[in-house]
Amino acid sequence: MLSDFIKQNRVEILKRSRERVAQRSAPLPTDAELEKGIPLFLDQLAESLSIPDEDAAFVPGATKHGGDLLRMGFSIAQVVHDYGDVCQAVTGVALDQGAPIPTDDFRLLNKRLDDAIAGAVTEYQRLRERSRDRDETERLGYLAHELRNKVHTAMLAYGVLKQGQLGLGGSTGAVLDRALRGLQDLITQSLAEVRVDAGLQHRERVEVGELVEELEAEASIAANAAGRKLSVARVAPGLQVDADRPLLAAALANILNNALKFSPQGGHVSLRTVATKDHVTFEVEDECGGLPSTNPEELFTPWTQRSTDKKGLGLGLPLTRRSIQAIGGDISVRNLPGKGCVFAVRLLRPAKLKGPAATEVA
Repeated sequence: MLSDFIKQNRVEILKRSRERVAQRSAPLPTDAELEKGIPLFLDQLAESLSIPDEDAAFVPGATKHGGDLLRMGFSIAQVVHDYGDVCQAVTGVALDQGAPIPTDDFRLLNKRLDDAIAGAVTEYQRLRERSRDRDETERLGYLAHELRNKVHTAMLAYGVLKQGQLGLGGSTGAVLDRALRGLQDLITQSLAEVRVDAGLQHRERVEVGELVEELEAEASIAANAAGRKLSVARVAPGLQVDADRPLLAAALANILNNALKFSPQGGHVSLRTVATKDHVTFEVEDECGGLPSTNPEELFTPWTQRSTDKKGLGLGLPLTRRSIQAIGGDISVRNLPGKGCVFAVRLLRPAKLKGPAATEVA
């Protein structure tokens, strides 16, 4: 039987399988795949081939093996390609030994291969949906918690102010102001997330100067309330980008709000716009003291926050990146150790309007 042949020639089949996988250009192989994944599949393939075709309903391992590899971190592409590479190695060893695989065994081998691939894809979809549901439940739970807290704070502050003994300009009024602004930020963020998930975009020609003026007006109020300094460089006339304006505005506003939040009392936040022949880049520099992580990309991981201040969902920057990527741009962060960091949002300039570089005017 073919299963006995695989067991007897396991070492040589594993050697050839690993050689085939190692030579693969895409998807690139990993050490774990070569050391653990290939032997796991080969052993389960031999076990499944020992079961007659009429008892196929009792064949173990197809879906289980796919799930095991996916849980180990392998991609679905790696799993599917590994199946093919192992089966090619089996047939190659059989031919070299002058022991061609009988037709019935070869048909059974192909059937088990099809079942394994189908099982892996099915398991991949199930795991992905479960992960997505878990993430969505967690996100909604955090969102509801934050909304409840801010509404509760606003109601308490309003109740005190309603008594008429305190004015809006005092500390209680400031508490109400922060709670309302927090609600506004959460709602804006949630609406942006819905637009990105649903693929709802309305591309239009955006005047960069007008957009920056609006951002400055809103951020100035927040900066004054927080005791921070804000400077905005004047934008070169006629500068434009093609983008979904609400998504772009929400993304830039979130970066500015974060910069103000994490800069110290009296700290300085700046917004500048730089244009080259092909791109427009919005840069927000803060004085957060520098990033705690050696890998700035961790800031764009969901549920990650920049400091010990755990207010918020830790979703602002990941959503900002998704929004920017959805409109064809990219976002990066540069660390300024001991001082702060610079977030840069880069977008393509409209093709017909590309010309000499136009930079911001200080």
